[in-house]
Amino acid sequence: MIGLEDVYKVIVAMVPLYVALILGYCSVKWWRLFSPDHCDAVNRLVCYFTLPLFNFDFTAHSDPFRWNYRFLAADALSKVIIVVVIALWAKCSTKGSYCWSITSFSLSTLTSSLVVGVPLLGAMYGPLGVDLVVQSSITQAIIWLTVLLFVLEFCRSRTDISVMNYTIEADARLEKDLEGKTDDRNEVEDENNISKRPTSIWYLMKVVGLKLAYNPNSYSCIVGIAWALIASKFHIKMPSIIDGSVLLMSKAGTGTAMFSMEKLIACGPSLTIFGMVLRFIAGPAAMAMGSILVGLHGDVLRVAIIQAALPQSITSFIYAKEYGLHADVLSTA
Repeated sequence: MIGLEDVYKVIVAMVPLYVALILGYCSVKWWRLFSPDHCDAVNRLVCYFTLPLFNFDFTAHSDPFRWNYRFLAADALSKVIIVVVIALWAKCSTKGSYCWSITSFSLSTLTSSLVVGVPLLGAMYGPLGVDLVVQSSITQAIIWLTVLLFVLEFCRSRTDISVMNYTIEADARLEKDLEGKTDDRNEVEDENNISKRPTSIWYLMKVVGLKLAYNPNSYSCIVGIAWALIASKFHIKMPSIIDGSVLLMSKAGTGTAMFSMEKLIACGPSLTIFGMVLRFIAGPAAMAMGSILVGLHGDVLRVAIIQAALPQSITSFIYAKEYGLHADVLSTA
């Protein structure tokens, strides 16, 4: 049973986050100290510096040899269930779209496990709850947030290339009209060249791969888990000068991310309800199905379902804001 001391621990962990959120909101809305453009600059700082170091920090200090892989299998299975449901919705519904499929996946599966889950599950289930939540956070950062980053970059690159192709086509036609060319044969050749211009999937993948290579979020957790495997296997510690440098930047990540949200409820009531249903009903339901299918029971089953009902991942909001994809919905959840 949770006592008053345990409730206090949860409050202590949660209140500083909302202090940063309220300060950011007041600074933009009332005090006019910052503009939304300033918040975007803070968000880029978090996205490309503090967040990768934060992910590396908590990943590098884990012990993968002691993980509960049945629990992680249930987590993976729940996300597969969500992906299948979203794919069917996108195909069968007139409202289904690629962009909303990405947002729906984020709302249904990505949680703020470390920030909220550790104090909450620690108070409820002790070291077992903390250990499972940390494992979930690490796999989320390594696999699912990397997948999210990939599809967001794919979406942006596809849009950018389509705009570029359209601009080139429009410029070519305008130039031809200004020159007053009426040669039908040249016109056919021009149309054939334009028809060959649409980007192939392999070229698009190459563009996405190059952009991800320059984004430290795509490999910070991989480097972290590689170090964790080496450190756990050979019982070595990270040099203090490196550990201190990483910690200095990583500790600023959560606070600045909350500060840059700038709005308390950024979307309308219908989208708010939509986000809440996916976050607190669909996600836990899928996790319950996955957990039962792999045979989880007892406290591990309870922890699995509760951690799936935690608030929205701050990292997913940072990515959504950076790529301009429904950040208002994610900030509300």
